[in-house]
Amino acid sequence: MSAPVRVFVARLAGLEVFDPLGDRVGRVRDVVITFSQTRRPRVLGMVVEVAGKRRVFVPMTRVTSVDGAQVITTGLVNMRRFEQRQNETLVLAELLERQVTARTDKGLLDATVEDIGIEQDRARDWSVTKVFCREGKPQGGLARLGRRRSATFVVPVEDVTGLHVESEQQPAARLLEAYEDLKAADLAEAISDLSPKRRLEVAAALDDERLADVIEELPEDAQVEIMTGLETGRAADILEAMQPDDAADLLSELPEEQQEQLLMLMEPDEAEDLRRLLAYDDNTAGGLMTTEPVILGPEASIAEALAVVRREELPTALATTVFVTRGPHETPTGRYLGMVHIQRLLREPPHASIGGILDKDVDPLEPDLLLGEVARRLANYNMIALPVVDEGAHLIGAVTVDDVLDHILPEHWREDRHELTQSEVSHG
Repeated sequence: MSAPVRVFVARLAGLEVFDPLGDRVGRVRDVVITFSQTRRPRVLGMVVEVAGKRRVFVPMTRVTSVDGAQVITTGLVNMRRFEQRQNETLVLAELLERQVTARTDKGLLDATVEDIGIEQDRARDWSVTKVFCREGKPQGGLARLGRRRSATFVVPVEDVTGLHVESEQQPAARLLEAYEDLKAADLAEAISDLSPKRRLEVAAALDDERLADVIEELPEDAQVEIMTGLETGRAADILEAMQPDDAADLLSELPEEQQEQLLMLMEPDEAEDLRRLLAYDDNTAGGLMTTEPVILGPEASIAEALAVVRREELPTALATTVFVTRGPHETPTGRYLGMVHIQRLLREPPHASIGGILDKDVDPLEPDLLLGEVARRLANYNMIALPVVDEGAHLIGAVTVDDVLDHILPEHWREDRHELTQSEVSHG
């Protein structure tokens, strides 16, 4: 018989999963275990991210090979979205950096879980056998970056107490290391299934820009939960880092007293933008718009315009269009003159001014125009973004197609976006 196979879970994160023919199935995102009072924790399976960013469950009985480079399955994968059950624990999401007590040659030590070793026995069943620990209590944030690190050691799982008990304060740096390749929408999906406590710990470990991007992709109830769990000053910083329309939508879900408290802590210009957006009904152009589209004067060159829309932090939908106005060029601007599409910019000489290639045939939106008419205008013009102007023809914002989709899709579309839409690949 072959020797038992042992692997540490953190090293599995991100590994490619293949079927026996060598076709890619997906990528490992976590390992699911269950605790028992009478035996070692049993490994139930892996959470695998497949095409379409859907996270599915692959039982360990379907895993035929595990090594440091890849995971091989039988090729039969149930494509139903993974939903964690009450008795199940996610190793990467929930156990890393958990505070435990370990029995060692030095006696009982307070320790922090750094990794979990799982092993396949001769009967081909998988269980947790080892715990890789760091001496001392969990340290998050800058403390993890200190030059002096405490000693590490590996102990049998039987010598660890508290592995199945949530720590009062559990950092999330190791979890985020495993998820560092995820885009904001995919990280939002991954943490949506976590407990509220763990979600807040993940939020605390993210920097402001990354957290703002993730919050924009979360369902409203999760957004509110995180924002109300943050220290007020940081919550205000997060709102400043969010797209204005998303920040206004989130603020509108909070009690008025909390709204005002956060607005008072924000930079005056940022707060003023949000106050303006909050004044409009959600289902109007004014309520849908962002106050920070790309705005330039007519004298700007095409090269300058292309440089602006190439900015990495600019959302894709906003990067498709440059709106041209008289000064000032921050909303509300001077008189709106017209718009230029990125395709037109790419076809013109870089030294030419954008004022000479304006599209003036698209009528701007009025701020009180209802959602249905806004959607029709976008469809009629085949546009990604449309300008919104006030009675004085000043540009006050722009509505993008993704803003409209957010409002016309079913209310809980974010939670349901990975539900199965076609027949399962297999059953079982």
